[in-house]
Formats: sequence, structure tokens, C-alpha cells
Amino acid sequence: MSLHHASLHHDQRNESASDLHARDVAVPGLWKQRKREIKVVEESAGAPVLWASWLNRGTNFGREEREHLHIEGLLPPVVESLELQAERVMCQLREPHNTDLQRYSILNELLSSNQCLYYKVLTDHLEELAPIVYTPTVGEACQKFDRIYRTPLGLYLSAFHHRGRFEQVLRNWPSHNVQIIVVTDGSRILGLGDLGTNGIGISIGKVALYVAGGGFHPEHSLPVVLDVGCNRPELVEDKFYLGERRPRLEGDEYYGVIDELCKAIKALWPHALLQFEDFETTKAFEILQRQRDKLLCFNDDIQGTGAVVTSGFINGMKYQKTPLSEARIVFYGAGSSAVGVAEMIATYMQQKAGISRGEARKRIYMVDSKGLITFTRGDTLPDHKKHFARDDGAPDMKDLKDIIAYVKPHALIGLSAAGPSWPQDVVEELCKHTPCPLIFPLSNPTSKAEITAEQAYEWSKGACVFASGSPFAPVTLDGTTYVPGQANNVFIFPGVGFGSVMAKATKVTDQMFVAASQALADAVSEEQLGRKEMYPEITQLRAVSCKVAAAVAQAAFDCGVSELVNAPEDWQEYVSTRMYAPLGRTTKMAGMAISKSTAQLSHVHSGEELAAAAAMAAAAAGGAAKTRFHPTHHPSGLPVHP
Repeated sequence: MSLHHASLHHDQRNESASDLHARDVAVPGLWKQRKREIKVVEESAGAPVLWASWLNRGTNFGREEREHLHIEGLLPPVVESLELQAERVMCQLREPHNTDLQRYSILNELLSSNQCLYYKVLTDHLEELAPIVYTPTVGEACQKFDRIYRTPLGLYLSAFHHRGRFEQVLRNWPSHNVQIIVVTDGSRILGLGDLGTNGIGISIGKVALYVAGGGFHPEHSLPVVLDVGCNRPELVEDKFYLGERRPRLEGDEYYGVIDELCKAIKALWPHALLQFEDFETTKAFEILQRQRDKLLCFNDDIQGTGAVVTSGFINGMKYQKTPLSEARIVFYGAGSSAVGVAEMIATYMQQKAGISRGEARKRIYMVDSKGLITFTRGDTLPDHKKHFARDDGAPDMKDLKDIIAYVKPHALIGLSAAGPSWPQDVVEELCKHTPCPLIFPLSNPTSKAEITAEQAYEWSKGACVFASGSPFAPVTLDGTTYVPGQANNVFIFPGVGFGSVMAKATKVTDQMFVAASQALADAVSEEQLGRKEMYPEITQLRAVSCKVAAAVAQAAFDCGVSELVNAPEDWQEYVSTRMYAPLGRTTKMAGMAISKSTAQLSHVHSGEELAAAAAMAAAAAGGAAKTRFHPTHHPSGLPVHP
């Protein structure tokens, strides 16, 4: 058989007519949504079940399951609860000799072998483990990814070998119903520059938080690295480097690759959300401009960062009692993240303060490596900076202290990735003009932050409202303990993604991001605001993501980009009942009809309660079919085709 005919046979095998109905993104977690290569492992049974991370539950398999799956003797004889398995993993992670990078590797090993247990551990310990699977540890992990690599945890697309065949290669992913895709080209990983295919670590980490924090089903989630080359000699000359050893594509050739990728995704999974991650600044804006109206997509560095910082800004102005129309903000840094934040704040001010977009932009002063951005300073400005360049007679200034003295801002926001760059005299000058200024050093990882929490509190004498991109420890000053806030995108992107997909949105609009910012701001209580806490605690991430997702889904419906025929009576219930919870394993015979009691399973935590609820759901549907497995194995409580 020719390679061409073999490929066609492969595609037809994976997408039989009986499977194609299982693509409804609003009904996640269906066994039918898997492709044949996964189903056949379970149906054939035996040792391969333990080798497939989507199927394996290790010592959590019951005795009856072990007999039916022909894995008796291949596991220790004890049957353990998911909770006990998770406790063992946490003991391993908490061994004092482990570095954070070693903990990262342990978790990735678990993800490659037992997906359900991985998400049980991560969901139950988000506050402790989010800094391991994502910032700041993921920065070091990406730098060393080719050294610590063990198992592929995502999809590698080559612009050199797969060009013209992206759709064919994407079909190799074993799910009919991909709902969230995080893609990077590795060109600007955090503040670490070009890391090539090592950047897949950022996609893997982001997907993990979409699942654990946002409720996406892991089988519908896809991390991708798009290999368009690498311009860092020490990487491409390293014998362990995993990507193409070629210079990066540029110009029309590069954008042609992006166009083909987006078209392939739209053709295969028309309701999937594509999130662009850590693309080089100029390209990030161009890609977003080209694609945002063609498929469901957004750029987290531009729009996600913008929304989360806007939320902190909303609460900061509320704490200061500063009218939005009078707020003045200095941005230190003018890359994609900074301009994205500035645009989002301007959009919010326009919609909520009743001022024009131009007036809102004039409240924002952008500073790059050459100083205050003006049209008069003599250099050629890239397009993304021009909207915020001053043309109002502001003097050309380079020194940040002088700029602060001139602007008298209510907020200083850092997205420069320049590392320590706000000295004591800058903070003191800031405090001269605003009693409790917002100090937001948002650059990641921690080493790239413009100022530390301890410095900010000490130099402002405890007066500032502080939030950073990466976590800082609490600071005690003159007997008062201050808990630094974290303006982490994780409070925004899971909810924006899940709400957009569950609404079957055709695109992500500015109104949807404004709704996300407002929902996040509203999740902070008056009591928390009184303690200068601008963001919720990360332990509340899933609850916050549910609120954000509901607000985003409703905004999508209200602004006419949702393909839902009717609006749900309760958007939050609609969203929450579709959120994945790591309670077990999806099996073919765990199917149950759609009912409210079924959907509520995502909030049930004990096995006994889950079994009882599943039995009630089956009874409501007219009785349970004869099953090979227990209904408690269904992870989300949503229906599986019988």
C-alpha cells in the first residue's frame, strides 16, 4: 500500500461515521470522542491499558476491573483510593532534597503515565503546585527541556517537514473533540528569549492550568509547539536539542505557516479555541490581527495579561477612590504584554468611564528602553507603540524618576522583563503624588521583576498596593504583615477559554475580555480590598474561573458571536456542570443519559456519593444498561454514549 493510501486509510479509520457525532464541545468527556487507537487499547485490554495515560489508574483499579481488563498480577494487590494515591505523590514531591525542577519532572512523569491522578494532585494542591507546573519553575524547565525530556506530552509541528500537511499531522492526536489548543513558536518564552522547541514546556504548563483551573477535559486539550527554526546558536548546536537546526522563518513564509496552521485547526475542530503563547512581540500583534476574526483565538500575552491587570487596576482605583476618568498610569515596558494591558485598560475606561478611546489612551504613559514614548523623540516607532505615543507636548524624558514626577501617576506597571530597575528614589517619588500608589512589577519569572515586594513595601513605608507576576513571600514591616498580590494570568485565561468554548463563540471579542476583567474584580470581597488584596487567592481558582467563564459566555451570547440557539437560564450553572473534575476514568460502558443530576456529578467528591448520583441518573434515564465497569469511573459526570 502506498504512503498516500495508508494515510487515507488511517484518517478514515480514526474518523468513522459513528464517531463524527461526538464533536459537540458543549458536552465534554465522551468516550466516543476518543479515536480508535485509544479505544482499541481498552477493548483489547491487557498491559497496554497501564501504558496509556488516558486509561491508566494504577492501584485505583478495582478487582473486578483488573479481571475484566486482564491486568491482574500487573499491579500490586492493594486497591487504593484516588485520594491515597494523591497523598503518596505529594509525599514524593515534598521530599526536602527535591529542587523545584525535580518536582516539575516528577509531575511530568505522572502526567505521561496516569492523567487522572496528575490532575487530582494538581487540582487539590493548586496553590502549592501552580508555581511548579507554570511560572516561575516552567522558565527553568523550558531552558533545560531538551535535557530533562523523557516523554512527548504534546504535538510537535515542523514548518519544514509538515508544511502542506498540517491537517494530516493534527489528525494524529487521538481525540475527535479538541477544545483548547495552546501553541507557541518558542520565540519569546517568558523573559528568556528564543528557546525554540524547548518552548513546548510553556504549552504543556498552560494546558495543565486550563484543565485544573478552568475545567477543560484533559482529553480535549492539546499543547503544541510550532517549530519554525531557532536563532540561538548555543541551543541549535547542542547535541540534545530537539528541534530543527535551522534559522527562524521570517516574513511571508513565516505568516504563511501560521495561516496554514489556523486553517487546519478550523477545519478539524471548528469550535476549538486556539491560544497563542509567547510569540515575539511584533509577530504576536500581526498574528492576532490576521487571525482573530477567522477562528476562535486569542493571545494571552496581549489580551490575557491585559484582562488580569485591568482587574487589579479596577480594584486599585476602587481602593484609592480614584475616578476612572482621572486615573493616570505609567507603563514601564512597551512590548506585546504591556501594550495589550494598556489597550485593555483603555477599553475598560472607555466603556465604564464614558470617555473616548483617544482620551483613555491619553491617561496612559508608555516608557520603553529609550524613555517616554513620544512622536518627537526622533526614532521610528513600531505600529504597536504609536497608539500610546505622546503628541501633547510632553517633554522627551529618559529617567523614570523624572517621568514619575511629571505624570504624577496613580499606578506604575512593569512589563519590561528588565529585572530590578525601580530604585528607592522612584518609589519615593511615586508616593509623593499618590498616598497609596499601585506598584505592579509583572515581569516573569521572579528574576525579571522590576522590584521585589520587600523593597516596594519598605520604600513606600507600607503605603503601596502591590501585585506581581510571580509570587513573593509575605513581608512584615513595623509589626504589620503584607501579603503580596499576584496578577497572574491564570485568573483569566482558563475562564476566558472555557466560557468561549462552552458558548460556542466564533471569536473572542473585546467585550468578552472586559466581562472577564469585571468578573475577576468582583470576585474580590470588600474585606479583601480593605487588606489591599487586589486578586483572589489561588486556592479559589476553579470557583473564580467558573465566574469568569460564565461572564464571558454570557458576553459572547449578548454580543452575537455565540452559536448557542438559546441562552441558558443560569450561565454559571451551565458552565459549572460542564467543568471536568478528576474523579476517575472515562469508560465506554459508564454512559448515562443527560440529566441535571448527572451534570451535578462534577461537584461530587466521594466515591459513594458519585455512585449513588450515577445510579439516580441512570434510573431517571430509564434504567442502567448492563455494564462491564462501575459508573463511578466517569470523570466529569457528563453523559457518555452507551
